[in-house]
Amino acid sequence: MLVNGKWEGPIVDQHMHLDKSNKFLGAVEEFSKSGGTGIFLVHKPSFSTTLPKNIGDYREVYKETVRMASLVREKIGLDVQVVLGPHPVTWDIQANTIGVDESTELHISAVGLALDMIEEGDAICLGEVGRPHYKVSDDRWERANDMLLDIMRMASSSGSPIQLHVEDNGHQTCMELAAMCDKAGLPRRRAVRHFASSDISDKNTSGLPVTISMGKGSIEGICSTMGLSKSNWGMETDFLDDPKRPGAVLGPKTIPKRTNQLCQALKSLEWEDEKIEQFILNIHEKWISSTYF
Repeated sequence: MLVNGKWEGPIVDQHMHLDKSNKFLGAVEEFSKSGGTGIFLVHKPSFSTTLPKNIGDYREVYKETVRMASLVREKIGLDVQVVLGPHPVTWDIQANTIGVDESTELHISAVGLALDMIEEGDAICLGEVGRPHYKVSDDRWERANDMLLDIMRMASSSGSPIQLHVEDNGHQTCMELAAMCDKAGLPRRRAVRHFASSDISDKNTSGLPVTISMGKGSIEGICSTMGLSKSNWGMETDFLDDPKRPGAVLGPKTIPKRTNQLCQALKSLEWEDEKIEQFILNIHEKWISSTYF
């Protein structure tokens, strides 16, 4: 699938948000025209407007994410996998207004609804769930971790994979998450740490699959640590499609671009084309299948 040094196989962005009020179909069209073939459409809360106040509100916003996925398939022809779940920052914001207990109850109910929709075939993964990625009080942090453990147990019981939104604290973060997976009975291979660094060594990931934020320097990081990794990993942009933050995170053309840059980097390491093709297929097809399905 390397044609004149260019990759012409599957290219998947494993964590992308879309917003009907912003680029929406235009963003995925950019991705497609750059060589992209599939996306994981992750539910995005409306931090700038009104957050869900009850489970009925969550049902409506989840359904809207599912509807957007259908439109992308119909209009652009991409493969779209849907990821549904309540964002941990939503829980923290609402804890400040309705109290931690009520916010937690709503959050857990929203997880249950997402898992029901996954079972019904509307989505394939729970996410992004996790804990605040910024400093909170010790009590709030403890409550967030208690809730995350409960969420992991729910995912384990339902047999659902999860995408995790967490802080960046080096290998310590994945080590803690892996221990929580073990305690919850959730296989580590089903708990994807999203927005990960390009250090894919087992020491850094603790055996969790990760999706790497493919910014500058990511190719170099992958190439320097891939020999130390036995875990599945993939690529993502975390594209926000937020009209109030137009330059936030990475653009929709990034994953096709980085995929081809990785091919060239492997070629410079004197990899044969066949070996490169198998490696890229692992990233964009085989490892996705073994993690999520």
